[in-house]
Amino acid sequence: MRTFAAAPSEPGKERVLVVGAGPVGLTAAHELARRGLRVRVVDAAPGPARTSRAVAVHPRTLETFDQMGIVDGVLAEGRRNAAFTMYAGGRRLVRLEADYESMPTRFPYTVVIGQTRTEGLLREAVGRLGVTVEWGVRLTGLEQDRDGVRASLEHPDGSVEEYEVPWLVGCDGGHSTVRKQLKLPLIGESSETWELADASVEMDLAPDTIYWVHTGGQALMMVPYREDGRWRLLDTAPVRRPGDPAGSGAEVSRRFSEKLSAGLGRPVHVGEPEWTSVFTFQQRMVPRMDEGRCFVAGDAAHVHSPASGQGMNTGVQEAYNLAWKLAMVDRGQAGAELLATYGQERVPVGKALLGSTRKATFLVQFKLHRFKDALAGLALPVVFTVVRNVRPLRRAIQRKVLGGMSGLRLAYPESPLTTPGEGTGLPAGSRAAAAAALHPDDPGSTELRAELRDTRWSLVWAQAGPGEASIVAASAAASYGRWLSVRTVGDGEGGPGPLADPSGQLRRSLGLEPCGWLLIRPDGYVAAGGSGLTRLGLERALAPLGLLAEVRHIRGARGSVPALPRISDASAQLTGESEPRRA
Repeated sequence: MRTFAAAPSEPGKERVLVVGAGPVGLTAAHELARRGLRVRVVDAAPGPARTSRAVAVHPRTLETFDQMGIVDGVLAEGRRNAAFTMYAGGRRLVRLEADYESMPTRFPYTVVIGQTRTEGLLREAVGRLGVTVEWGVRLTGLEQDRDGVRASLEHPDGSVEEYEVPWLVGCDGGHSTVRKQLKLPLIGESSETWELADASVEMDLAPDTIYWVHTGGQALMMVPYREDGRWRLLDTAPVRRPGDPAGSGAEVSRRFSEKLSAGLGRPVHVGEPEWTSVFTFQQRMVPRMDEGRCFVAGDAAHVHSPASGQGMNTGVQEAYNLAWKLAMVDRGQAGAELLATYGQERVPVGKALLGSTRKATFLVQFKLHRFKDALAGLALPVVFTVVRNVRPLRRAIQRKVLGGMSGLRLAYPESPLTTPGEGTGLPAGSRAAAAAALHPDDPGSTELRAELRDTRWSLVWAQAGPGEASIVAASAAASYGRWLSVRTVGDGEGGPGPLADPSGQLRRSLGLEPCGWLLIRPDGYVAAGGSGLTRLGLERALAPLGLLAEVRHIRGARGSVPALPRISDASAQLTGESEPRRA
């Protein structure tokens, strides 16, 4: 089990150093600050990025932004996309519509928005929490022990600051200094070279879909921005290589125009791009995402093909996953072993991501000349004619391809924080937001969405009159209110934190019978549940938090029974002191 020495909490001193001010670092900073920790954010760049690598915000990330309170800005400034249309050799093969029927969400679409604007919205959000980015500050080295981390920071004027902090989170991209300092290897393989460009496009096709365009020997993608006529273009067979001269804007315009015209079978004019980039993408990841008091997230932990637009989305999920755990440990609300679950949950996700992006890359780069010459012009049209005309097959592919990119299938059934149970409609490890999306206009769903924005764990239980469940819920609210929100769903009076459900629709969506309960993590995943709330069941579900088991009395149906400790008791045991101090 991990052990960390206590570090005295000094008024006004930062608890976490976040290295990197991209979407991942800003998400980490926001969620740490939202939970009351002082955060310092540094970035080696002289200022905010002017160009966008990532442009897709997928449904699960939109749910996360909703929990963070920033989704409205993203929706207002992006274009909603829910289709993927494939062309080859001038012929339309198939249009796949997003199908989320089996993955309920309030956001059944991907939002196309430049990464620069996503970062701007996140900077505004962290600014409202009192956090500002220090630009031009470069991490040049770090050391750590069980007491904390000592980071060497080089400022724009050349001065070097030796900075001590309890925790460090590296979100500094594919060439991460933090990863290198921690000697975390990137394991995997290199892959192919692609070209990105942002440009205006004139053609007679609607900007209501992402286009996959095959010319016979190469493939391109087109992604529509919110601004009319502006597109993100991706070429899987660029003429130039990384480091080659960029060429004139007219050259790039002509090249994209010719390729797209051939693939779409209609005249296409691409304007001179406002930005182009040629890069060789890789498929690599770290074997673990932490070392002592230091952590990595986003491209610092894994680099891969942009074909499915997963990089930024996965990094945001990682930052959110880490932040609530780190905050609980730092505040003495959980044992240090909670931090081990960050890598235990997210490393398998990274491995699965490499596999899914390989499949997406194959789809995007699919080359007709791999078939025998006689079939080269027929294979894809024949296959997709079948897909187009056989509705069950088309729906299956829609759910597989577009649903797989959405992030909505991610669950944590095998996590150490997941306690399997029976008697609820939401399986342990699954998204609680799915229940709120089944009947989005229902008052109970609205209340549940608001509850998911709380920074604490949530215990939601269905009222059934006096009894052990009622006593346990009330006692848990009184004992653990700093980090546990207890909400009572029901028609009658009584029970802590009444949660409106006038029609009973929310109880049905959650699958809660009388006395049934769900324990929901701060990131919105179900940790446990059961058909009847009892002291022993709740204690078992909360045990993975690592609170040390000094006896605390909670009232049960038969009087006082031992349960988990109060936070102050647990924190005192963590630090070996009579008064709680931060880890």
